[in-house]
Amino acid sequence: MKKPIVGVIPLYDDERESIWMLPGYLEGLAEAGAIPVILPMRLTSGEMAQLDGMLDGYLLTGGHDVNPGLYGEVASPQCGAPCDARDRLERAVYEKACEKDKPVLGICRGLQFINVLHGGTLYQDLPTQYQGGVCLEHRMPPPYDRGIHAVQLEKESPLYRLLGQESLLVNSYHHQAVKDLGEGLEVMARAQDGLIEGVYRRDKRFVWGVQWHPEFSYKKEESQRKIFEAFVKACVLE
Repeated sequence: MKKPIVGVIPLYDDERESIWMLPGYLEGLAEAGAIPVILPMRLTSGEMAQLDGMLDGYLLTGGHDVNPGLYGEVASPQCGAPCDARDRLERAVYEKACEKDKPVLGICRGLQFINVLHGGTLYQDLPTQYQGGVCLEHRMPPPYDRGIHAVQLEKESPLYRLLGQESLLVNSYHHQAVKDLGEGLEVMARAQDGLIEGVYRRDKRFVWGVQWHPEFSYKKEESQRKIFEAFVKACVLE
């Protein structure tokens, strides 16, 4: 059987003006049975259409803060510098994927960007903008291959059906998060302080977003391997 080919959104180094990649994204996909391919940062619409014809799914990685202008806000002093080229690429990728009903897995920023594309908003900086009922560590120190807080899984969600458990211990390294949920998205997981940590689309074959980082923990945690495996399985057309 041919392996599915997954397009991976590149990370961007502002100082070096170059793209780069954390190996966990690529290795997690490869171990789940896919061939990962890092996408170029700039694509014309014609190039996007041609490339899409060779790809079976897309992984939206972590990285820069989303430009607040995309959800109608002015950047706060705590908001990180955006990468507008990446925002443009990710919008084109997501829209093309949804048009063709190709699987999408969003991780950290990937979840946040999916939410923004659906008309949702973000907390630009959790320490200064969010006061949950429970004090949780959302920006943990390394190593990142360990759980730092629990999330509760919605029983009607595909992640609950995949794992068969109500809670999950996850790592956490983010200072932004979903504020207002975008239209068409449904909650898949929440942290103990109420923050949305997982979303999905019921109307698509596979569109998931998780706030934590399975690329750091999949080697130790079976639950995180299963997320990559479920995504790659969805990329194989029946």
